[in-house]
Amino acid sequence: MNKLRWQTEWKHLRELDVASLDIKEAGNWPLLLKVLCCVLIVVGVFFAAQWYVVSPREQALEQSRAKEQALMTQFGMKSFQAANLALLKEQMDMLDHHMARLVSMLPTDAEVPALLDDISDTARAHRLGIDFVRLAAPVVHDFYTEQPFNIQVVGDYHRIAAFVSGVAGLPRIVTLHDFTLTPRTEAKGASKSSSDLTLTMVAKTYRYDTDPPESTDKPTPKRKGGQP
Repeated sequence: MNKLRWQTEWKHLRELDVASLDIKEAGNWPLLLKVLCCVLIVVGVFFAAQWYVVSPREQALEQSRAKEQALMTQFGMKSFQAANLALLKEQMDMLDHHMARLVSMLPTDAEVPALLDDISDTARAHRLGIDFVRLAAPVVHDFYTEQPFNIQVVGDYHRIAAFVSGVAGLPRIVTLHDFTLTPRTEAKGASKSSSDLTLTMVAKTYRYDTDPPESTDKPTPKRKGGQP
């Protein structure tokens, strides 16, 4: 009987004229059509709820989980720092001590001429001829000023090597750059039998700036009457 009824309902559904359907007469629609409409409504409600209700809550849940993980990581770091606070303070004191020692090895403005003399004295101590030892234009950075020296000396290989070692070992921090070593015979008027070499290089020292460089721009004074 049920099988016959479903066959009858299926036949009615197939013979149904969709264009003639009226929502006001939905109670008289074939049973299968009613079931199909109910299924579509349930599916529509499900996806609408998923889109407007569940999805935002899932996103909020994922954000909360990510925030929780970040807070746990931060908590772990702070716990480690708290547990090792004494060690961290000791390391900071050590770094401050090393920093102060390095800063003390940097020359002040007044000590730069003396450093220039030390380089010249080092060259003379190793019996080198000095073509020039002169200051170049300083280069200002955020927290320090770089002061280059252009150096050119003449002598044999071993004396030049000892001079370079002596400059690098000065009490003040000096770094050496842009080495050029050429035979002295290339110089005009030099003896062809000479074994001397010419060393040209750039030495750099550094000054620590506790205050950032101030702008040198000054407002242009105005004359009376508003004219510049």
